[in-house]
Amino acid sequence: MNLLIPNLGTTSLKYQILEMPSEKVLARGRQERVANYRDAIARISTGGTPIHAVALKAVHGGPKYRGTFLVDDGVVEALRQFLPAAPAHNAIYLTAIEAFRQAMPGVPMVAAFEPEFHTTIPEHARLYGVPGAWLEDGVAKYGFHGASHQYIAERVAAMLGRQVKLVSCHLGGSSSMCAIDGGRSVDTTMGFSPQSGLENSTRHGDLDVFAALYMMERHGWSAQEVRNQLASGGGLAGLSGVEGGDVRDLEAAAAQGSRRAEMALEVFVYEVKKSIGAFAAAMGGLEAVAFTGGIGENSARLRRDCCQGLEFLGVRLDRARNETGSGDRVVSAEDSRVTVLALATNEELIVARRAFRKLSAISTPHTPTALCMEPLTAPRPRVKNKGTGPQSVESSQLEHT
Repeated sequence: MNLLIPNLGTTSLKYQILEMPSEKVLARGRQERVANYRDAIARISTGGTPIHAVALKAVHGGPKYRGTFLVDDGVVEALRQFLPAAPAHNAIYLTAIEAFRQAMPGVPMVAAFEPEFHTTIPEHARLYGVPGAWLEDGVAKYGFHGASHQYIAERVAAMLGRQVKLVSCHLGGSSSMCAIDGGRSVDTTMGFSPQSGLENSTRHGDLDVFAALYMMERHGWSAQEVRNQLASGGGLAGLSGVEGGDVRDLEAAAAQGSRRAEMALEVFVYEVKKSIGAFAAAMGGLEAVAFTGGIGENSARLRRDCCQGLEFLGVRLDRARNETGSGDRVVSAEDSRVTVLALATNEELIVARRAFRKLSAISTPHTPTALCMEPLTAPRPRVKNKGTGPQSVESSQLEHT
């Protein structure tokens, strides 16, 4: 069974075609700094590879959808209902569902919701101190980036040969952290919505809700106006004054003397360090810290800054390991009590496994219908090797493996 796995982030679109259950990658591609997801989806090329199903990494469907489901009207309605809680994500996936239905009619779609990995968070870490009626409406901690944190938990266990008390740091355009004990999520920084937790590129992170109420009453803003401001102009962009809040742009601005950009990076690093300490307390110890995501995997400076000052927990980086090398690797010193790793994540693989299990449970013995999806134009792939991790393919270009 060939699965097309599109991973639609807030600023990027990555995709893989995996043959299941062998998990062989038939092709992969990526598009960066995406503004129009309908156009980006239209540019995906399968290169003539037949597709039996599309598996999406869906974000927020509320309390009824914290697992893996066939996409039907119920899934679409749940995504719409919780659109106000995840405006930067659910809108993308609603667009994707419509676009794939038009491009590949008859091909089943599966939605693997991000909170699935976090269903093991204990109730005392999941509940908010809100009126009881709010709980009945689904207001609680869900957690997101579940596929990434699950993959990192499995990858660290494979590299170290055992399950450990781990803090997974998924740091990118969208960032979150997860406390993982025995391979299970026990806490995470994102809560009811992907806006909470760490500052993201344009999303505000943790914020006293009464600050938003104060600004609404002071300026006469509607809920939609406040939502738009906090989701598109907050976070690192709001702190730094750098449009888009991309850490690469912040580092460049800080190098040119921007104090606001430098302060935004300091705020981000502080929140990461504070969360590592808090999660160590929640787990009763700390044995490993893993950095992943576009920032976590590739920014030696950020890893250094996030680990600096954590020596009391047993965290010590090796400068040469941290600043050189590529691929999945240990970057901590030999005498560090806590193992620190820089890893590439693979959310698509986790989504594929979940989708394959779902489809296998309901499939009939005959071979499913397969369609090929070709873009309007099909340029030959131009592979760009950045020297860190696997090769990437820019724009709509496709890499066959």
